[in-house]
Amino acid sequence: MTDLMKAYQHCESIIKEHSKTFYKAFVLLPKEKKQAVWAVYAFCRQVDDIVDEGTDPKEELFVFKQSFAEFLDGNLPSTDLMWTALQDVFRKYEMDVQAFHDMVTGQEMDLYKKHYYTEEEVLHYSYHVASTVGLMLLPILAPNNKDALREDAIALGQAMQITNILRDIGEDLERGRIYFPIEKLEQAGYSVAELEMHIVNDKFISVWEDMAEEAEKLYDQAMSSLDLYPLHSRTPVKGAAYLYRAILGSIRKKGYSVFKTKHYVSSEEKREIISQI
Repeated sequence: MTDLMKAYQHCESIIKEHSKTFYKAFVLLPKEKKQAVWAVYAFCRQVDDIVDEGTDPKEELFVFKQSFAEFLDGNLPSTDLMWTALQDVFRKYEMDVQAFHDMVTGQEMDLYKKHYYTEEEVLHYSYHVASTVGLMLLPILAPNNKDALREDAIALGQAMQITNILRDIGEDLERGRIYFPIEKLEQAGYSVAELEMHIVNDKFISVWEDMAEEAEKLYDQAMSSLDLYPLHSRTPVKGAAYLYRAILGSIRKKGYSVFKTKHYVSSEEKREIISQI
């Protein structure tokens, strides 16, 4: 087995372990594109892990940014197989380097900003941590239409990140983070203290649904240009969007229990959704 094959297998194992939803959606791509997606995911995962699990995340992120700069200069910064795979991706595709930088900036926000007050702040954050991933993938998924698809790829990332925020309210609270827009909660007459007490009432549900509606509008926008993707990319993109959007329905069905429960779409539901695409 070549070093490059090992590198791509390493990246595949990372996405398989950490995101079964994305793996299930993108496994349908042709082999070369599928491998490129695994490599981009492995890059994003490494940054995410530094911020969430690093022993000295500020220093580790500084070192990672230096490594990425070295990589962009044409060198392999370490023996980490992720860089080997990513080097091959950058060789084959016209990658959006700024999107990589913006994603790292988004993860860095988590080291300095713990509370989000307005919907605009949430959308700005969502662009950096999620829409950027879509922009990284566009040159792989739709190389001829990447500029035309840019705004809708940004919308899809924001929709997915808002879905994450609506699902992970309890988990984020445990880390001292509130991505749910505090201003909207207060306008509805619901306090941060009530959020910290895990109170689910009509006021909480109204704000949750308001944000879910925003996410659903963004999903609709993202799907409006699906025909601009090559045929082989349409099902994976649509699959990722539908599988993620289904999380909102799962939360509703379970009575908005977002404080103690991590909501997933079951394997059976995933198969059902994919079969209908």
